[in-house]
Amino acid sequence: MSDDDGMRVRREVLGDAHVDRAQAATTEFTADFQDLITRYAWGEIWTRPGLDRRTRSCVTLTALVARGQLDELAMHVRAARRNGLTIDEIKEVLLQTAIYCGVPAANAAFAVAQRVLAAETGEDSGEDAA
Repeated sequence: MSDDDGMRVRREVLGDAHVDRAQAATTEFTADFQDLITRYAWGEIWTRPGLDRRTRSCVTLTALVARGQLDELAMHVRAARRNGLTIDEIKEVLLQTAIYCGVPAANAAFAVAQRVLAAETGEDSGEDAA
């Protein structure tokens, strides 16, 4: 895959606004890292034919919960919606993580996802629920 393929997929999955912010924040120090993730994460992995983007989003959400990467989780909840996952499907992925990644990790993930989804739908986030 080319660098152009990686950037195309990155924009399709994360959205132009996110990618534009990341590009604008790139410095001489971070430029090589930005290039690496565009070429390898987006150009090599996300373009492989073995899994569709919905499935890749499910796997990514689970991995981010397992590792406690909540900032990345917020970004990938938005990406999962862009990749066609419903709110109920995201909820099911997070419920699954409660068993395999632990209840505290899933609890934190639900709080992040609820904020992201509430912002998307304009609903009250109900953050006191957990």
